[in-house]
Amino acid sequence: MIRLLLVDDQHMIRAGLRMLCDAEPDLEVVGEAADGREAVTLAARLAPDVVVMDLRMPGVDGITATSRILAARPATRVLVLTTFGDDDHLYPALTAGACGFLLKDAPPASLLDGIRRAADGDSPFSREVLGRLVRRAVDAAERPALPRLSGVTAREREVLDLVAEGLSNAEIAARLHVGVTTVKTHVTALMTKTGCPNRVRLALLAHREP
Repeated sequence: MIRLLLVDDQHMIRAGLRMLCDAEPDLEVVGEAADGREAVTLAARLAPDVVVMDLRMPGVDGITATSRILAARPATRVLVLTTFGDDDHLYPALTAGACGFLLKDAPPASLLDGIRRAADGDSPFSREVLGRLVRRAVDAAERPALPRLSGVTAREREVLDLVAEGLSNAEIAARLHVGVTTVKTHVTALMTKTGCPNRVRLALLAHREP
């Protein structure tokens, strides 16, 4: 059972997420928070596996809440639900430790898949969000420091390019006709060899290294 904490200042969004998640036999909503301060308190008390986090909230915002939750409970997975107006918040939330970003208007199946992937240790990103993060980094005056590709095998490079397209581990496995566990092994190896801590940095590296 995946224990969820829903964080959003809009009651209707929380209610919709709760209805969606409560209908799934492997998901349990253990709490709701209307702001970041309440999210930090509930995360400490309820020990959720995944926190579904809004970014723009009054008082303590989602970025600060993410940082505080992970400082206290590093194993917690924080999955951000974002809108097209949240571009300025994406990199700070990533730096704070968010494991993935999905659009609020994503299809229900995509949201549920993202929650399960986050709980499983994956880093789910809507392709639109990943594309915006990459474009923003490429266009920025101060680009994040990235390593060079070194010691990466041909198969790992294939996986890297598909990560850059925004594909999930399952989608990469289907594309390459291998098991999901094999893909996870390749992604872990890529992160180890390149020093990239997440899929966004891997995607940036893939775009920089033709």
